[in-house]
Amino acid sequence: MSEHTSDSQLPPGQGATGQRTTGQRATGQRGTGLRTIRTTIPARLDRLPWSHFHWLVVVGLGTVWILDGLEVTIVGAIASRLTEPSSGLGLTTAQVGLAAAIYVAGACTGSLVFGYLTDRFGRKKLFIVTLGLYLLATVLTAFSVAPWMFFVFRFFTGAGIGGEYAAINSAIDELIPARRRGVVDLAINGSYWLGTAFGAVLTVFLLNTAIFPANVGWRIAFGLGAVLGLVILLVRRNVPESPRWMFIHGRDRAAEEEVAEIERGIEEEAGSQLESVPDDKAIEIHQRRSTGFGEIIRVGVRVYPKRSILGLSLFVGQAFLYNAVFFTYALVLTNLLKVPADVAPWSLIPIAIGNFLGPLLLGRLFDSIGRRFMITLSYVGSGVLLIGTALLFSAGALDAVWLTACWMVVFFFASAGASAAYLTVSEIFPMETRAMAIAFFYAVGTAAGGIVGPILFGQLIGGGVQAVAFGYYLGAGLMIAAGLVELFLGVDAERKSLEDVAAPLSAQTPAQSGAKR
Repeated sequence: MSEHTSDSQLPPGQGATGQRTTGQRATGQRGTGLRTIRTTIPARLDRLPWSHFHWLVVVGLGTVWILDGLEVTIVGAIASRLTEPSSGLGLTTAQVGLAAAIYVAGACTGSLVFGYLTDRFGRKKLFIVTLGLYLLATVLTAFSVAPWMFFVFRFFTGAGIGGEYAAINSAIDELIPARRRGVVDLAINGSYWLGTAFGAVLTVFLLNTAIFPANVGWRIAFGLGAVLGLVILLVRRNVPESPRWMFIHGRDRAAEEEVAEIERGIEEEAGSQLESVPDDKAIEIHQRRSTGFGEIIRVGVRVYPKRSILGLSLFVGQAFLYNAVFFTYALVLTNLLKVPADVAPWSLIPIAIGNFLGPLLLGRLFDSIGRRFMITLSYVGSGVLLIGTALLFSAGALDAVWLTACWMVVFFFASAGASAAYLTVSEIFPMETRAMAIAFFYAVGTAAGGIVGPILFGQLIGGGVQAVAFGYYLGAGLMIAAGLVELFLGVDAERKSLEDVAAPLSAQTPAQSGAKR
């Protein structure tokens, strides 16, 4: 095997940040441009101090969860308006439910399709494409004049949002330093509930027919979502491609230049030079163009079967818990606790606040105390609290205010756990399959919660208080079970490089190939 200098090797001596670059060697595959290289890029990214660059990543990529929360809340809030002939659509109640299912189906489809494309063509291309699809579909939704148009555009809106989860989570984790990955991921995923709270307040205003005609207010709601998405797109254009993805896919020279530019900016901002990265922090990988479906399945089933069970458990558990409450909460308040229909939606705001504060305030503990303990605590704790809520509710001990207060406490912990589910599946699978892993578990969890959940809990609503309480018990049981799976199968990924948690499939260095299965 002949050896020569790779595209990414800088001239001998000091790199852009004052550290000596590592040598890299070729595999001898003529004409392919693919090499076996040795690089310190992962270690260089993980040792970076927090900077303006990282805030750019958070704002440019993380704010998409606000859009998802806004979308889901808006549609739920305007459902009754869309059934009115004066709305311009005149959907039936069955068609409103169908539209929700179509959105979920679009999200599941988009996550799988765009997840695969994200691993194949890069994070940046796909997080631009998916946001662009969301923007176009949302604008077209606002101009729907027939039910079929509304259904089609809702499907593609969901596809854009579903694709965002895979592209964004993988990019964020690959750009954020290891020591802060937990708190940043949880805070970003928890921001979904800012969109929920904003959507709840927004729709109360926009659905007021004294201000906007019945066929205009709901259209403006979708239009404002598109405006927010456009602002995010303008910021996102400045977020770079993941250097980790680039050096594995034959673009090692561009990856070196990008990391060097990030380092220069941080050094200028801090007024001091970054510490050098020793050669023993380098990894050796054989570059590849893409990863096929066969290898993706093999990794999940044969290489990391326990981690696949863990991911499924966490996603299905949180999906059922949220549907146990959120699919029934408005009807519980109006039908069972006699809360006026125009007052019930306001209860979503304190629940959303509890959901947002959980990941925000507990996030640091996932990096310090550790993933396994905190995820177990979040899942089991929220499940136990929901059982207590169900017991009090079935005994008639809770009015609307106290029931809402109980939900706030339950979801303070549950939201931290649910956010950690996305963090977990992003961390514990190899770089080459990361986006597809996120997509798969998101699709399964979303399908279970958004399709199976509503069907099941829809049957329980007619049974009154005791039947609804049973739904709470079921959701709580699945959360506790998922927490126990985390306790026994969880991966201690806190403060560790992604490459140490799950070695790249292309890794050549023996030390890198020994990551715990």
